[in-house]
Amino acid sequence: MEASIPRTEAVKVSRVRSAFENERFLGSVLLAPAVAYIALLVGVPFVMAIAFSFTNVTTGNPTLTFVGLDTFRRVVQDTNFQHALLNTIGFTFISQVVIMVLANILAPALTQKFRGKWIVRFLILLPWATPVALATLGWWWMLDSVYNPFSFFLRGLGLIGPDASMVWLAPNRLIGIYFNGANGQSQWWGLNLAGLCVILVHIWRLLPMSTVIIMAGLTSIPPEIKDAAIIDGANFWQEFWYVTLPLLRPITAVAFLFGAVFTFTDMAVVRVLTTGNNDTHVLASWAFFKGIEGGNLSEGAATAVFLLPVLVGVAVMMLRIARRAEVT
Repeated sequence: MEASIPRTEAVKVSRVRSAFENERFLGSVLLAPAVAYIALLVGVPFVMAIAFSFTNVTTGNPTLTFVGLDTFRRVVQDTNFQHALLNTIGFTFISQVVIMVLANILAPALTQKFRGKWIVRFLILLPWATPVALATLGWWWMLDSVYNPFSFFLRGLGLIGPDASMVWLAPNRLIGIYFNGANGQSQWWGLNLAGLCVILVHIWRLLPMSTVIIMAGLTSIPPEIKDAAIIDGANFWQEFWYVTLPLLRPITAVAFLFGAVFTFTDMAVVRVLTTGNNDTHVLASWAFFKGIEGGNLSEGAATAVFLLPVLVGVAVMMLRIARRAEVT
């Protein structure tokens, strides 16, 4: 005869089985590794950055001396920080506006049936699947002042001289404004050729994501609404402008929000493409320059923490726009 399981062990087995049959307990167990991962790799550095931003810690003086808001005051009054902030806002806004326009053109086209549609979709999604640093390195080579292929094509078309070569990452000013800096002197901010190249790389790598998001929104629109507009006599542009775009406004706001967050916090494009030279520093690259390369950990942390309220404000604004569009 088989040995019977002791009553105490049977009770333990039944308790373990009932615990794993509990969805709340099982969900907590499965989420625990992800929560620990986020807490260790995101939460701990975030808390340390906040703590460093209220001190005067440097790599030469690692003692934490609380100084209150003095670090933030020094950071905000720095003209380089002001320039990096304007670059961050300008690069983000310009690139996302262009991306939204192009995505609203590409998404309806990619939802149509045509031969080779999957190959076209794959090629459009390829920039998003490529690592940012690797893709930017390719752009850095293509924009080289000597070996770039764009100058070769321009010479072939006769637009530039036979021995001429475009210096795409040059600080040549294109358009901008003058403003009074923290020291009372007039400061210039605007787009130069290097900044324009940074924006183009952002558009190239983030356009696929926004296109996919808007494509998902297009598939969620009931076909009866479009059919009713066509029956009422609306042409393609009228149906797109008065029916499709208003219905896509919430999903477009979400796409804009995701793209803005990725662009606002990105350092790789500026770091690889221009190394922050030619007046192209953004907040993320300037925080790295001050905190890691410059050794001023407190000011680098304060610059990085400054990103948080700005991103929260942008997120709240975009989500309110999306909610109002859903209500109307």
